[in-house]
Amino acid sequence: MNLLHRHKGATPYLLLLPGIVWLVLFFVAPLGFLGYQSLQTGTFDTGYTFDWAFSNYWQAIQDYHEQFVRSFVYAGIATVLALLVSYPLVYWIAFRAGRWKNVFLILIVAPLFVTYLVRTLAWLNILADEGPVVGLLRDIHVLGADGRLLATSFAVVAGITYNFLPFMALPLYVSLEQIDERLLEAAEDLYASKRQAFLRVTLPLSAPGIVAGTLLTFIPAAGDFINAQLLGTPKQYMVGNVIQSKFLDVLDYPSAAALSFILMALILVGLIVYARAVGTERLTG
Repeated sequence: MNLLHRHKGATPYLLLLPGIVWLVLFFVAPLGFLGYQSLQTGTFDTGYTFDWAFSNYWQAIQDYHEQFVRSFVYAGIATVLALLVSYPLVYWIAFRAGRWKNVFLILIVAPLFVTYLVRTLAWLNILADEGPVVGLLRDIHVLGADGRLLATSFAVVAGITYNFLPFMALPLYVSLEQIDERLLEAAEDLYASKRQAFLRVTLPLSAPGIVAGTLLTFIPAAGDFINAQLLGTPKQYMVGNVIQSKFLDVLDYPSAAALSFILMALILVGLIVYARAVGTERLTG
């Protein structure tokens, strides 16, 4: 008993040890190697030499700043669209769906049971030039006779929005479902209209879900490359496409590693700014 009591303070650290080892082996170590690789020079054929080549970062920004901007623009638009689609949907599920809540939540999550690639290929068929969507838009003269949706920014953003929609919807649902409906009744008893009750009670209380959903959607969307690869053209390529190409096709590992670090740094800076703007209590709520 004395031995257990003596080492009682070490118990939390022992419980954390497996997680720490996992993070070191599969996150810290690969990240460190990636950083080491980003400061090398050379080619795949002649080999790489570590010589503190910080010029790799400057060169990456110079050559691919358009792809960086495009990645954040596409991810930002997709995040806003996902929020606009998800909020009314999960609001209805949380307050109006009754005993069918779980059914509708399963329908939202169901696409995640299909691989990411298959979901994107489905959009390839939906937006095909001879598909029903393009045909309808041509019939109502929204698109010209030769108009198309594939190989456009619209297709890429639509694919990103669809693929990451559940990551926005689920945190929103958790926040909305936890709201005590008696608060809304109290607001209406105090002569607030439904619109005022929503703006002053429901929306502020659901803010943690909005913050979590936007982060869970924006961060992976900024690094996505599948949607631009399948639904767009090189004119719509994002920085993820450049990184994928340099790692697997060009075999320019230092440049690819530098691009990866720049992307991570920009996302981290954006996260810090976002946290300051919305308040850290909402970020961790």
